Amino acid sequence: MNHSLPVSWSTVKAIVPQVPVQAEKLSNYDLVLRCQVGHRPEKAAFTELLRRYQSHVEKVLYHLAPDWSDRADLVQEVWIRVYRNIRRLNEPEKFRGWLSRIATNLFYDELRKRKRNSQPLSLDAPLAVDDGEMDWEIAAATPGPDENLTTREFYDQLREAIADLPEAFRTTIVLREIQGMAYEEIAEITGVSLGTVKSRIARARLRLQSQLQTYLDGN
Repeated sequence: MNHSLPVSWSTVKAIVPQVPVQAEKLSNYDLVLRCQVGHRPEKAAFTELLRRYQSHVEKVLYHLAPDWSDRADLVQEVWIRVYRNIRRLNEPEKFRGWLSRIATNLFYDELRKRKRNSQPLSLDAPLAVDDGEMDWEIAAATPGPDENLTTREFYDQLREAIADLPEAFRTTIVLREIQGMAYEEIAEITGVSLGTVKSRIARARLRLQSQLQTYLDGN
């Protein structure tokens, strides 16, 4: 009579041949998990994450710093920070938001280093308006191939209008409308009060609406 001995899962894994799965076939979640194993991120998994999210990082930094000539260097620094810190990400499913925060924090680190002499921000004057009702849908500010010429022109004008905003207002509305951050998160990152965040967003929206009224009216 044969008596089977209990077999642990670790024993099964050691016996059954492991077939490697190509990184491009893995979910974002699994890629992050692979990068969190061992002393350093798995090269193939990290490279695939970079391929999938490179354009996202470039877009975030473009909107935050459209006039900076060294954005490519900042993009590289973002990925260096990701490489060094990805094991600290406790919720792999939130990788995209975590990546956005790294890019945003890097931008503010650089902004502080440069110690720009900015002009007084008149748009910060008190303003009693509803702060969260207007939906710009700026996150989709890249027209698809089927969009008509008028729509493409609108997106071009929108990008230019955002770039023309005073720096503090541009970064605030980018964090809100493009990255989808909560007002509290924006206040924490930018180091200003919640009321100031809401005021800046409201005034930036009014200025954008004024500049883009022709397109918003459908003309």
